[in-house]
Amino acid sequence: MRNQLAPLADLGRFDSIVDVRTPAEFAEDHIPGAINAPVLSDEERVVVGTMYKQVSPFEATKYGAALVAKNIAAHLETLFADRPINWKPLIYCWRGGKRSGSMTTWFRLIGWKACQLEGGYKVYRHHVLERLAELPERFSFRVLAGLTGSGKTRLLRALAGCGAQVLDLEDIARHRGSLLGALPGAAQPSQKGFDTRLLQALEGLDPARPVFVEAESRKIGQLQVPESLMRALADSECIRVEAGIDDRVAFLCEDYANLFDAPERFKDLLACLVDLHGRQVVGRWHALIDAGARAELFRELIERHYDPAYRRSSHGLFRRLPQARPFAFRPNAADLAAEAARLLAQMDEDDRQRSS
Repeated sequence: MRNQLAPLADLGRFDSIVDVRTPAEFAEDHIPGAINAPVLSDEERVVVGTMYKQVSPFEATKYGAALVAKNIAAHLETLFADRPINWKPLIYCWRGGKRSGSMTTWFRLIGWKACQLEGGYKVYRHHVLERLAELPERFSFRVLAGLTGSGKTRLLRALAGCGAQVLDLEDIARHRGSLLGALPGAAQPSQKGFDTRLLQALEGLDPARPVFVEAESRKIGQLQVPESLMRALADSECIRVEAGIDDRVAFLCEDYANLFDAPERFKDLLACLVDLHGRQVVGRWHALIDAGARAELFRELIERHYDPAYRRSSHGLFRRLPQARPFAFRPNAADLAAEAARLLAQMDEDDRQRSS
């Protein structure tokens, strides 16, 4: 049996990674690149678990074994029908137990060089948390800070287009990081899925080069940014992205236009601010939504909510913000690459002057 087991460190020597957990478990998080070939469906797993508690472990195991055999047979006839004799899959389930063991045994009987991941997904999850705890301190971050609507995300992505290294936390979290920041038609990943995607992004970065990242709070939507990353960002050099109020309003009118497609949902979101601003103010904002007064609404949100909130919170999160390098940015410019190139040139010139 021991020769069927492979440690996580051997991940790279296999042709495929096969996750035999249920579709719901797989959707929550999985090893990057894994194929989902469940040996029990979500519903079947519930039935077997209920039988285990209410009838007997023996009856549950017998019934579950029949389901597993049927499902493995279906995968052999479809998903894995064209795999060659020298195929080497690594198979895992929740903790390296019967589900992955069953598929591994059958695959080896067929002649494939299959192995079972020792410890299963639990070992991988532990690895993710360990790496996230120690990896951020290896990088030299450049934090793009600035008021809401100054176009920090546009600048970050333009920097990536110019060849700079970036860590796009909002893309990883699938959220723009504010009360109104949900992306249309895009659900956030689970916390575990976010952690996995974040680790992938960090492992793809070169510690010898600076990494640009947008200033974020400890939570992006419903997701928690690891404390290790927040500590690293707190001590990092900051760039204060500055844009005029008219440019910021125009930016929000464009980037958040989708909010007006669902006005009642938009009103519900703003209703969360009643405790901060009172019913009269929020009622006025609701009336502006009804009137389609986009520019007027966003200007008021900037002046009465976002700017005061930013000034209250950011200096506590980023200790070097008072010494931030200013950068005048045009978030609605036709050529954002030129804007990003201008920032990189400005930073290079500043660095040369410091070293001379």
